[in-house]
Amino acid sequence: MSREEIAELLEAKCQELLDLLNSQPDTSWTDGPAGKWTTGQHVLHLIQSLKPLNRALSMPKFILRYKFGKTNRELRDYETVVRRYHERLDLNRGITFGPSRDMKIPPLADKNYLIDQLQIENKKVQFMTRRWKEKDLDTLILPHPLMGKMPVREMLMWSAYHVEHHCGTLQKYYS
Repeated sequence: MSREEIAELLEAKCQELLDLLNSQPDTSWTDGPAGKWTTGQHVLHLIQSLKPLNRALSMPKFILRYKFGKTNRELRDYETVVRRYHERLDLNRGITFGPSRDMKIPPLADKNYLIDQLQIENKKVQFMTRRWKEKDLDTLILPHPLMGKMPVREMLMWSAYHVEHHCGTLQKYYS
């Protein structure tokens, strides 16, 4: 998948989510199914996953290479990244990573602001994806709390799927 295709996929997945969010009643923002996050928490979680990616994509490449290294394996395609993500989720059921661990429910008053932030972070990822050289997407790696170290291209494909995954959860449990 080329950087342009990844950027377009990120845009499409985010638009699907935005369409869903705009069709949901406001009560879904603060009330979720028993034992599940609210819609607001899903949005906040996605923002929390995109911000560090944007920070990393903005760093000089030599710093990323020094800090995390270079890839030492063949690149995985989109379907393989998705399959590995589900395998890792199954192995880590009930574990929440990073800032999403003890997440508060965002108030309804923050809904439009957080949806705007999600759009901004997603647009930044799309922009940075288009700026990176294809070679750097394949050789430089970034750490992922669940998946381990991944080439940047795989991290970007995972990010697109991550939005799709949460959109699917919202459709299944909140519609």
